Amino acid sequence: MFFFKKSLKKNTLKKIPAHIAIIMDGNARWAKTRGLPIAVGHKQGSENVRKIAESCIEIGVKNLTIYAFSSENWNRPQDEVQYLMNLLDNYLEKETKALVEKDVKMIISGNLEKLSQATKSRIKDLENLTKNNKSLTLNVAFSYGSRQEIVDATKKISLAVSEGKISFDEINEKFFSQNLYQPQMPDPDLLIRTAGDLRLSNFLLWQAAYSELYFTEVFWPDFGKQHLLQAINEFNKRERRYGKR
Repeated sequence: MFFFKKSLKKNTLKKIPAHIAIIMDGNARWAKTRGLPIAVGHKQGSENVRKIAESCIEIGVKNLTIYAFSSENWNRPQDEVQYLMNLLDNYLEKETKALVEKDVKMIISGNLEKLSQATKSRIKDLENLTKNNKSLTLNVAFSYGSRQEIVDATKKISLAVSEGKISFDEINEKFFSQNLYQPQMPDPDLLIRTAGDLRLSNFLLWQAAYSELYFTEVFWPDFGKQHLLQAINEFNKRERRYGKR
């Protein structure tokens, strides 16, 4: 864990990222260090999503993407996977009122084929209910893998070419981006990973090409507004050159 000598405030920051992406890591380790079941860590982690979303609204961040469940997470023990599925269902049900009240638009990114029909219906209903909200777009990456997203985009483009809808000459980076899961989302300016690991874990590999990366030892359930401000403060120190001098 790390501590702050003084609190940061929004008005000390010159640049506010338009889009922050977070790899929410450390739920299990948070629980183990306290002698608690892993399920408790996941529950605390899910409850922290609202706090950080509210912090983003207060700071002025307009887009937040969270890595909630990767496509590789399906390989975890079945009881843990089932608990996470139940946690998603509970979140969708419990947070509906808060999302509406806070003017948050919620979208889900990923391959949802393995989810139950009831869960998929809840997702669709919540996306429709919040589609016109403006304060924050909360993009939940669930059953998500960036490599698969790139493969899926490639298949869509290949089909369009085979059907004569586009030519090979029309394929460029912009067109490719338009065939990803959420083409309306801007690329993340800042990508944060909690809990100390220094890797992207198959998260937004295309979109994060020029993102500033920030790694913290803080476990996700403990990651609060001041930690978020610290990350944004570090973002303000960076010079984004996009390959230029």
